[in-house]
Order: sequence, then structure tokens, then C-alpha cells
Amino acid sequence: MIVSVIGLGYIGLPTAAVLASKGIKVIGVDINSDIVNTINDGNVHIVEPDLHALVKDSISNGNLTATTKYEKADVFIISVPTPLIEEHKPDINFVKSAAEGIASVLEKGNLIILESTCPVGTSEHIVELMSSLRSDLSFPQNNKENKEIDVNFAYCPERVLPGKIIRELVNNDRIVGGITPDCAMNAKKLYEVFVKGSCFITDSRTAELCKLTENSFRDMNIAFANELSIICDKSNIDTWELIELANKHPRVSILEPGPGVGGHCIAIDPWFIINSFPNESHLIQTSRKVNTQKTEYMIEKIKQTVSSTQKTVKDLSIACLGLSFKPNIDDLRESPAMEIADQVIQMGFNKVYLVEPNINEAPDLLKSNDVLLTDLDVAINSAEIIVILVKHKTFYNLKLSLLSDKIVIDAVGLMKLIKGKKGV
Repeated sequence: MIVSVIGLGYIGLPTAAVLASKGIKVIGVDINSDIVNTINDGNVHIVEPDLHALVKDSISNGNLTATTKYEKADVFIISVPTPLIEEHKPDINFVKSAAEGIASVLEKGNLIILESTCPVGTSEHIVELMSSLRSDLSFPQNNKENKEIDVNFAYCPERVLPGKIIRELVNNDRIVGGITPDCAMNAKKLYEVFVKGSCFITDSRTAELCKLTENSFRDMNIAFANELSIICDKSNIDTWELIELANKHPRVSILEPGPGVGGHCIAIDPWFIINSFPNESHLIQTSRKVNTQKTEYMIEKIKQTVSSTQKTVKDLSIACLGLSFKPNIDDLRESPAMEIADQVIQMGFNKVYLVEPNINEAPDLLKSNDVLLTDLDVAINSAEIIVILVKHKTFYNLKLSLLSDKIVIDAVGLMKLIKGKKGV
């Protein structure tokens, strides 16, 4: 078997590496030649535990190769981005481009699996597109069994957590939605090669909405925590103590609040439902609004803090601890910490110190003469205002004595965690 994985990003590369580790010949395809060269050298372009070792081994034993060109294979897995464009509309042009590339090398008996997050009905749309490009092949249609089809097509969304991708690719259950039941069964056989969890069969539309539902549910739960944190802040109540006490109820499990919601799943996927069903998605729309407002609230809180010092912003330096969208990873996509840092830079502080231990240089958005990407000690010693935006493990050993004369704005409860660990 030869499997071609289209898109070698945060999901595609780990998927390719895990498949290759099982002895399967994998061809990774990406339009970025730098990424392709990095992988072929046995290296990785993203930070993810255990990924580098898997890639290095798979490249060295020949099970994994990367290329910018489409090649023939038995199975094609599409794992390309589906970003939002203006007015929060989903853009599936990368998926269409991948489908066109696959169509150029497609053969009878091939299986195509779409893993990219997509609006409901995308799988059927892509099948129609490929059918128009390859009239010499027969494709499945509208959940109708057809024993004469040449190409199988299924939708199987990824459902992994950055920082635990390799482990969760193997251990998590998968939802496999076929255009037909036979398509789903054929896709299931591939996943059973490396998935220890269960693979549940359904149709492609249900699988597409399942992916969107999972992350919309998470967004709604985080929105409750974030809204509660604002109420607590205005009431002079310790948010984390309140949540800890409320969670002692046997049927209550409130999540931790933060500076907003980021990442390419929870901050994005609800918009796919909202865009398709604007009149039916009231709670989902409200959750998106609440989580966006929490980021705005943090920015306003920083401004109010500056005003309370009775100094001009030019007389002050500020440190932003954390830029990634969640702890212990390098992923900056849709990160509320990035948005806050960007706004902080525009406020005109004397110096802005950025601390993000998982990257080597400041992203282009945040580069400025008055901005320094530095380590934790330098930032703490140099800034009057400390804004904690991400609860990285490397921050856990922060010395509380260094903060005695600082103004601390903590969006993630790091201070309470440190005080608890140190018995304060």
C-alpha cells in the first residue's frame, strides 16, 4: 500500500509519520518547498512531542518521502487548511486545489479521505468536482450503494490536541463518514492500521457536522468560563477559587478561563456552522461573541492598569508572557495572546518584552524596534507591568519575590497555581 498525505502541517505530517511508522510507504505532498526539504532532511518545522523522532526514523528507513508534486498512490489523505476569509466565511479552495491535484494521478481502486475541517456537504461537492475532472472514472453519489464505483471517498475529521497529537492520533476514537457505507468501511480499514481507539461508521454529512459540533461545544463551555471571569473581576472575586468551589458540585465541571480562544479548531469551526445556518445557531454565535469580547476585555484592562499608575505609557515597559494559543506548543494560529500583544505594541510602551519559550524569533506581526523576544528572567526584571497570557510549564518556577514590586495581570490563573505549588 502507498498512502499520499496532502498537506504536511500540524495534522498532515504527524499522520504521515504515524502511518510510515507502521511500515506503510507514505508520500507527503506540500506546496511549500522549504517544508518538503526540511522533512526530507529528517527534521520537522513544527514543535510536537515525539514527532521529530518518528519523522527522522521514517525518512531514514525510506517509508516516508516528501515532495511538491502529486504522485500515484492507493490512498490519498487530504489534510490542508480551511481558513476563514472576510465575514468569517470558510474557504475550501485549498481542498479544491488538493482534489484537482489528486485527480491528475487518480486510478481505479483508489481511496480518498478528506480530513480537513469543512462545511456540511463539502465531501459531496468535492466528489462532484473530481467526477467532472475524471469522467473516465465512476464516483460514489449521495449515499447510494453502487458496486461499480471506481473511487471510494470518505470524510474522517482529525480530533487531536496540539501537544498530544501523536498519542491522540493513535488512541482517540475516529468518526469515519463515507459517501456510501462501502466507502466508510474501506476508509475504516486504513485507520485500523494505526488507531487503537474505535472507528465509528456514519455518512459524510454527519461526520462533517460532528467535527464542527465537537469544537462548538468546547467554544460554548469556554465562553461560560470567560464570561464568569469578567463577572468575577468586576465583583473583586477570585475567579479560580470560585470555579474550584463550584466544581465540587457532583454535576458541575467548569473549564478554566483565559484571554479568549485560539487555535485553528475551536476559534474557527463554530463559524462553519454559523455561516451555513445563521438563523439557527444562536448559542453558537453568542459563544463566539463572548470569547472575542474576553480578548477585548483584557486589552481594555491593560489600558486601565496603565492609567492607574499615573504615568504615561512611554514611561512604562510591559512583558507579555506567552504567545501561543495554548500551553507548551509553538502554534500561534488565531491566538488571543498574539492579538493582545499586537495591541500592546501599538499602545506605545517604552519597551515590550515578549516571552514565548517555544519559538526562536518574534513573528512578523509583532516585530518592532521597541519589541524584544526574550527569556522570562529578563522580561520580569525589566518590565513594570507583567501580563500572563499562557500557562506554559516553563513559567511554573517563576519566583514570586521578583513580582513584589510589579503590576501583574493574570489571564490564566498562573499566580494561583504557583502559590499553591509553593504553599503560599
